[in-house]
Amino acid sequence: MKRLWVILVCLAFAACKTEIAQDTTPVALNADAVGHYCQMNLLEHDGPKAQAHLNGLPGAPLFFSQVRDVVAYLRMPEQSHEISAVWVNDMGAEGASWAAPGAQNWIDAETAVYVVGADVVGGMGAPELVPFADRGAAQGFAAANGGAVMTLDEIPDAAVLAPVDLDQNSDDSAFQDRLRALSNRMDD
Repeated sequence: MKRLWVILVCLAFAACKTEIAQDTTPVALNADAVGHYCQMNLLEHDGPKAQAHLNGLPGAPLFFSQVRDVVAYLRMPEQSHEISAVWVNDMGAEGASWAAPGAQNWIDAETAVYVVGADVVGGMGAPELVPFADRGAAQGFAAANGGAVMTLDEIPDAAVLAPVDLDQNSDDSAFQDRLRALSNRMDD
């Protein structure tokens, strides 16, 4: 009889279990945010950022140093978890700049429009997809910087999955200066 009682109690608790929806609201960009691929602090890199929330992994989302990187992540088949939400910086938001894209001006990646092929590079030095909430703001950016305005589904795979020549025959003195500055900070 005792055994039956234990089974009934367990079944009652199982029936009362409620499914709690995972919070996929955007997380403010802060000093703890590091890029999923590079594991570098996002605040040290220019250009728009992105974050992806994965089903079954509550808490911190995956952050991306470039919007281009999150679009590539979305298109790669080898994901371990279903993606439940993706947020990108609205570069048309008040106060957003290339050096400081914003900590809380996140927009849904599905509803954003992007400037693709502009003469700009993101935080990791690759060509960047520049997201906007407002199509008119995106068109203004494209008029000033080149590129075409597209929805997420219209972005060609080659814009995010093709290899990028980061050398481009430039001297690497700026890179060396950044390395020295980081080394000096660590020595302090």
